[in-house]
Amino acid sequence: MRNLLNFLLKYNYWFLFILLEVISFTLLFRFNSYQGSVFFSSSNRMVGAVHNTANNITGYFHLKTINDELVQKNVELELQLESLRAALTEATGDSSGIELMKQEALQGYDIFKASVINNSVTHANNYITIDKGTDDGIRSEMGVVNGSGVVGIVYLTSSHYSIVIPVLNSKSSISCKIKKSDYFGFLKWDGGSSEYAYVKDMPRHSLFSLGDTIVTSGHSAVFPSGIPVGAVDDIADSHDGLSYLLRVKLFTDFARLNDVRVIAQKGQEEQLQLEKQVKTKK
Repeated sequence: MRNLLNFLLKYNYWFLFILLEVISFTLLFRFNSYQGSVFFSSSNRMVGAVHNTANNITGYFHLKTINDELVQKNVELELQLESLRAALTEATGDSSGIELMKQEALQGYDIFKASVINNSVTHANNYITIDKGTDDGIRSEMGVVNGSGVVGIVYLTSSHYSIVIPVLNSKSSISCKIKKSDYFGFLKWDGGSSEYAYVKDMPRHSLFSLGDTIVTSGHSAVFPSGIPVGAVDDIADSHDGLSYLLRVKLFTDFARLNDVRVIAQKGQEEQLQLEKQVKTKK
């Protein structure tokens, strides 16, 4: 204890100097808008770089699991493709039709590769940070997906980073439908487990059963129709008794989210602007 006191007394001027410096910088950045904005921008770049490094390290240890999932997905897609090619050839006698259909399906969309560098699943309003921004062609209202299904919607962008509102956010509302019958409702997350969300406002006369696949409806400019969301896990009545409430087991594992794709429908910006004009006139 005596040695500690002697040390503090010996270097008390240095400690006082450091304390005054901290107070000075705090006052400078807090009460001066220009200096504050410079500090905020610099700290954002630093935090983004730290998150990016941490994500690269953790992503390395998840490579085996990710590769196993990709192999499984590729095998399933190849089997489905061969089945479609055989069916088309049998129906038309021309196997080139399936390749033309694939090319036409991708012509209407821009697809951007991105990596998740910050993510949370335990809050009421979770957010995801990805390592692509406006300089890479990303803008607000773009859809975000991964190899399993829907992830969320781009909310804010900077030059090199973007914030995504995922399904696991109370502000998220995504139009979805039952794949085999096209009846649609809205996907919402009410907190709790990151594995489940709910489809609300499903009509009472809709036809579905447990295990049915839920996909995006395409009734917005954000997601095209048919992107997987999850499977019906439980069925209940809504609070008003006028519709069904479906619990959905999400296909996306948000706790192990790594690589994602940002998709944008060509002409999306024009559609969004037109829809905003309608809302402002109501």
